[in-house]
Amino acid sequence: MNNQSLPLALRFPLRGSQLIEASAGTGKTFTISALYLRLVLGHGSEQSGFGRELLPPQILVVTFTDAATKELRDRIRTRLAEAARFFRDEISAPDDLINELREQFEAEQWPACASRLDIAAQWMDEAAVSTIHSWCQRMLREHAFDSGSLFTQTLETDHSDLLGEVLRDYWRRFCYPMSGDALAWVRENWSGPAALLPRVRGLFGRDRSTNTQAPAELIEASLLERRAALAALKAPWAAWADELYTLCQDAVARKVVDGRKMQERFFKPWFEKLAAWAADQTQEALDLGTGFTRLTPDGVAEAWKSDPPSHPAFAAMAQLKAALDGLPKPDAAVLQHAA
Repeated sequence: MNNQSLPLALRFPLRGSQLIEASAGTGKTFTISALYLRLVLGHGSEQSGFGRELLPPQILVVTFTDAATKELRDRIRTRLAEAARFFRDEISAPDDLINELREQFEAEQWPACASRLDIAAQWMDEAAVSTIHSWCQRMLREHAFDSGSLFTQTLETDHSDLLGEVLRDYWRRFCYPMSGDALAWVRENWSGPAALLPRVRGLFGRDRSTNTQAPAELIEASLLERRAALAALKAPWAAWADELYTLCQDAVARKVVDGRKMQERFFKPWFEKLAAWAADQTQEALDLGTGFTRLTPDGVAEAWKSDPPSHPAFAAMAQLKAALDGLPKPDAAVLQHAA
């Protein structure tokens, strides 16, 4: 078989410094396992092979997390055992790659290959498969004289203290100089740098924002947008509150509504709150209780005995609570800046 027609994992050079670019879900573990099989079997030409057979204690595999380390060790052990059984003709080919790997050896070599794969599978408990940081710690410990480090060291994997220090510095740099609306918003929403930590953790590693504005500018711009959106929501409600109040009063007087669901003692406070909210440019919160559902098309249809009235305010009320909850907030942009 032409070398170029082989899968990458079977022709990839096992000597020198090499790089495979891969992202999530592209088969990294599968490829690493295949390279491991090749190293155990001494597979490859003078150009692509390592030059001699290796066993698990002689092969170093490093990854990022403890969970990934355990998974990788188990997957490699499974692949070694599968390949050993296939080289002995005990099972059919687990996949095309192992089948093509066996084809690279003469049939009389298969029993020896199977034996070596078995030994490697049984030796995986001592294999050098670890996280990057734990491997570095091990090397520092084993070569303490050469590295000038202590024989006993504690590996710090909890970065909360370090992150807390960074966020305190961020707070001093960006939040202390704030004034006006930006400062008022920060005081109201964040008690201090410690309040930022749990919120920025989830943003680490994401693409950085290209916005070059300082946090104070981001907050002020977002608050202006929020006020404009709130004013647009309020604009029709001063008139609508009066119109709906009159409409409901008339309906009660004409007895065209279900008295259990629509009474003046119910709806009068709703419209008073609506009118006050619409008149106050700074008030955001609006608590209508059941009014949020009763003053919608479905709520009106349920309360009227027949022929429920039509008014644009009913459709607007159905969306009002969600619209208030969805008003622009500075949080996302500022947290992205902090991260």
